Amino acid sequence: MSIFTGVATAIVTPMNADGSVNYESFGNLIESQIANSVDAIVVCGTTGEASTLTHEEHIEVIRYCVEKVAKRIPVIAGTGSNCTETAVYLSKEAEKCGADGVLLVTPYYNKATQKGLIAHFTKIANAISIPVILYNIPGRTGCKMNPETMAELFETVNNIVAVKEASGDLSAIAKLASLTNGKMDIYSGNDDQILPILSLGGKGVISVLSHVAPKDTHDMVMKFLEGDIAAAKELQLKYIPLINALFSEVNPIPVKKACNLLGYNVGSLRSPLTEMEDANAAKLEKELKAVGLL
Repeated sequence: MSIFTGVATAIVTPMNADGSVNYESFGNLIESQIANSVDAIVVCGTTGEASTLTHEEHIEVIRYCVEKVAKRIPVIAGTGSNCTETAVYLSKEAEKCGADGVLLVTPYYNKATQKGLIAHFTKIANAISIPVILYNIPGRTGCKMNPETMAELFETVNNIVAVKEASGDLSAIAKLASLTNGKMDIYSGNDDQILPILSLGGKGVISVLSHVAPKDTHDMVMKFLEGDIAAAKELQLKYIPLINALFSEVNPIPVKKACNLLGYNVGSLRSPLTEMEDANAAKLEKELKAVGLL
């Protein structure tokens, strides 16, 4: 029930000057991503500023993305929430829109026990028939999902098939791979850990870097999986300084700046996010030039 192998871009949501969604720019960005070999798109994730979209906007952005992609590659909709019923609602709507899967982040702010996480994710997954990717990012949510919890969900809920791992804890990721006998699909959620996670049997990455270097991010994964470890390592190390610049401020502030520098016209950010600090923006521009993207 794998959804994709390779790179999925956790795509930004372009905005007009008045703060509304810029669908023309969104469509152009989607087309550019597909033309440059990305293997899937994650819409309305953290990078897509889902937390500041209304429910109506959230669903409409998913619908637009699904229709624009038109089954050329999988579309995975971010539908997680710290309210189980909200996540159920958004997940059902994403399935109606034609999404190929959903990405469910751990509950933020109110958090949950491991028992609570099992109940939360089980209820959402049982409400839909499309595949579910769990999203473990404790640094952002304040809620850590243990390997044992993910393994139990994988074993007991048929359509929970994968996890986006952004904990940074390679030992925990190795334990998860062991507990599931390598059968649960693991995607790196950190662009600087693509190869380490692939080495543990990972299927790819849900990426921010791929906004600006989609083909190289795709090639990094594929070269590794094809056995050309040296070439994959060269690409991973080449992009470490740019990756650091892309995360020098909270995501998606830097990547929206990078997209605008590259001419994608994705606009500004919704409050409480603000424009990038000048010093960090200069460093980002420098690193884009260093790898030949500017």
